[in-house]
Amino acid sequence: MAFIRKKPREQQLQLYSRERFSLLLLNLEEYYFEQHTANHIQHEGNRNERKIRGSLKICSKSVIFEPDAISQPIIKIPLRDCIKIGKHGENRASRHFAKAVPGGISLIFSQVYFIKEHNIVAPYKTERGTMEYVFELDVSGKADDVVETLLQLHRASCLDKLGDQTAMITAILQSRLARTSFDKNRFQSVSETLHMECKAEMVTPLVTNPGHVCVTDTTLYFQPLNRYPTPVVQITLQDVRRIYKRRHGLMPLGLEVFCTEDDLCSDIYLKFYEPQDRDDLYFYIATYLEHHVAEHSAESYTLQWQRGHLSNYQYLLHLNSLADRSCNDLSQYPVFPWVVSDYSSPELDLSNPGTFRDLSKPVGALNKERLERLLARYQEMPEPKFMYGSHYSSPGYVLFYLVRIAPEYMLCLQNGRFDNADRMFNSIAETWKNCLDGATDFKELIPEFYGDDISFLVNSLKLDLGKRQGGQMVDDVELPPWAQSPEDFLRKSREALESSYVSEHLHEWIDLVFGYKQKGADAVGAHNVFHPLTYEGGVDLNSMEDPDEKVAVLTQILEFGQTPKQLFATPHPRRITPRFKSGSQPSSCNASTADSPVSPGEESFEDLTEESRTLAWSNITKLQLYEQHRIHKEAVTGIAVSCNGSSIFTTSQDSTLKMFSKESKMLQRSISFSNMALSSCLLLPGDATVISSSWDNNIYFYSVAFGRRQDTLMGHDDAVSKICWLDSRLYSASWDSTVKVWSGVPPEMSAARRHQFDLLAELEHDVGVDTISLNAAGTLLVSGTREGTVTIWDLATATILHQIPCHSGTVCDTAFSPDSRHVLSTGEDGCLNVIDVQTGMLISSMTSDEPQRCFIWDGNSVLSGSQSGELLVWDLLGGRSTERIRGHAGAVTCMWMNEQCSSVITGGEDRQITFWNLQY
Repeated sequence: MAFIRKKPREQQLQLYSRERFSLLLLNLEEYYFEQHTANHIQHEGNRNERKIRGSLKICSKSVIFEPDAISQPIIKIPLRDCIKIGKHGENRASRHFAKAVPGGISLIFSQVYFIKEHNIVAPYKTERGTMEYVFELDVSGKADDVVETLLQLHRASCLDKLGDQTAMITAILQSRLARTSFDKNRFQSVSETLHMECKAEMVTPLVTNPGHVCVTDTTLYFQPLNRYPTPVVQITLQDVRRIYKRRHGLMPLGLEVFCTEDDLCSDIYLKFYEPQDRDDLYFYIATYLEHHVAEHSAESYTLQWQRGHLSNYQYLLHLNSLADRSCNDLSQYPVFPWVVSDYSSPELDLSNPGTFRDLSKPVGALNKERLERLLARYQEMPEPKFMYGSHYSSPGYVLFYLVRIAPEYMLCLQNGRFDNADRMFNSIAETWKNCLDGATDFKELIPEFYGDDISFLVNSLKLDLGKRQGGQMVDDVELPPWAQSPEDFLRKSREALESSYVSEHLHEWIDLVFGYKQKGADAVGAHNVFHPLTYEGGVDLNSMEDPDEKVAVLTQILEFGQTPKQLFATPHPRRITPRFKSGSQPSSCNASTADSPVSPGEESFEDLTEESRTLAWSNITKLQLYEQHRIHKEAVTGIAVSCNGSSIFTTSQDSTLKMFSKESKMLQRSISFSNMALSSCLLLPGDATVISSSWDNNIYFYSVAFGRRQDTLMGHDDAVSKICWLDSRLYSASWDSTVKVWSGVPPEMSAARRHQFDLLAELEHDVGVDTISLNAAGTLLVSGTREGTVTIWDLATATILHQIPCHSGTVCDTAFSPDSRHVLSTGEDGCLNVIDVQTGMLISSMTSDEPQRCFIWDGNSVLSGSQSGELLVWDLLGGRSTERIRGHAGAVTCMWMNEQCSSVITGGEDRQITFWNLQY
């Protein structure tokens, strides 16, 4: 079970033999205030009395006595059922007792619960009728105070309106908190500096525990008002890995802290009384974390998942966490999908699409006939309409699955009772069938179905969960025929979740639960509309003046379940799987052996090249400066290198194209086409022709063999900012707001025809275009404008696929990932943005303290050239910069990398070209 997963399973089973009292014995929304060592004095007739040793616990709605002897039941007396409360013998001697009991407290009541007799977890036993219990406090002087407290709480419990009860109990609680403060003697070190202290509640499933929060320069503390279950909880800030603001009870009051990266359960969940206290504490801890922990957004996790660095299971855990789902809040417990629909076959065939559930539909829409009935009702329903009367996740559903390992939670939720035996979680197949056919059952699954803890499937605690109509006792969960054991069931379920089919379709389910089909017209079209109260913003509790209405609505919301916070407003991109990889260029993701055209044991040249690239990028932080040469009089703007690496061609704002020999380390040629700056250059296949773009609106063709200008293309009405070449086509970007596509001329064609260029397409923009880039297959083009817009074009139709205004200033550089799935852009605003090509979704954004003028990347890591002259290495999947390498005295303006990714050349505003080698 997730919320006790941090304890070994052996300890979980021992939990019920060592600990009897827990906050789960309280009612929902009840507080435990204080305890007193006491004796329960039982009258056995003829003046014989028996004292049972234990502790008396004063709670906001009940009195609980826990005997020391586990053979004796825990006694719970609801305050609302009390007829009289007072010091024993205060007015008259009891008819059962010969004389008053010093320090005794008398409770006369009409109903009492007996719980965990012989420490067996079972439905509560109830006794009704007028009774009197006397409790003798060890410290008799405290009796007056305890009686006064009980009378005050009794008055609150007996108020007619639930809202008035809640208000009075809240006032009592706040008064107690105001009279106490955090005990500074609990600090771990005398040198700790207090940063802030405030009141809060520690949240665990179904219960909250009030106390004081304190944070110092090293540690986060929580001290419960009742000192239960421990006098103080402490978390060292250096251990914190993730921290999230939470919506608790539809209010922005929650804060959850994790000290592990991938654990399902947090280390502490706090609920504050004031949003400002929550925000102040979050800001302090988040500021502390900035120095050693990278902050992740949903989009950054999407990038990791897409590229295979997160499993489907891990990705869903992160999305749940980002969407306010927490194991400590059963109304917002992490939600996972049913993925398998076959629970009758002897074997589970994960290669058959028919084995799987349709992930593009909510559970309620999987059965066509049931959906038609629901839609008919929906059409006749007045506003606000909803298709489903129950949710896919609620406290009842969570505990339905977990009753075997969390029986006390179920008893707490259901007032001391288990559910009817036939309605319990008896069979995987039956549960799935009811989700398909049941009139009100639309529940999804929980993470435990894809984990490795079988305890929720096995009745290890030997609980008496009742007898079914057929006569069989409720015991272990019945598994499908294809599962040989609970362990086998979980293993195969996880395999199904990570299968190719689910990987290719999981984004469709994410659209429903966390994405754009969660609300509005898209939700209606997807048959995915739930009750309005389940949605974030569906009700404003602060605007409700009637306290009864407010409590009723909050109770309904907490019991009914809540829809996750919406994380994505546009279609979610699909995962990159081997069958979708581009064949034009090897991908950075690992493909399975079955996808490789090479026989096992053999390696193709492409495999070796890809291996070389992967190794190089994994060591990119070890890039070392080899040599520098100043060959221009102004900033270098473009670099092109011959196939054998011997000749380097560069352009500059000094209006020259230069040819530099790497072997002789000498400048071999310097060519000037006009008196205006050249903006970029490239080498045509065969290394015979260099093309340069110029601010004079022209594109120049230079013959290396003949050493002269060969052609001039007067193609634009303003400066040409960037050129690209692929498959005999030239692409030119200009400040005249266009990108033009030209038909090139093969090098073998006669010189007489080389001046002929046909304009094939003109891609119009609203403002000047500063940079363009092609994908490996030449089917897509990305452009970046001076107003910060990145546009992805379909070159086959010369139409816009996506237009993303993702920078606040000029776009400096853009490039597709090797697999063409993503576009990276950098801008003058210092942002590095990753865009999904399929959906146009901005899935990752990192911020630098200065513009990154140019870059190269492999889809996972980035080597960028900064305004200050440094080379920066970025881990896109980790969302942070990992290395800074000093290079130029001014901005890095352009860079080139060889195919094996082992050699880099950069050009800068300092007029130098710099050679870098990878040393590993």
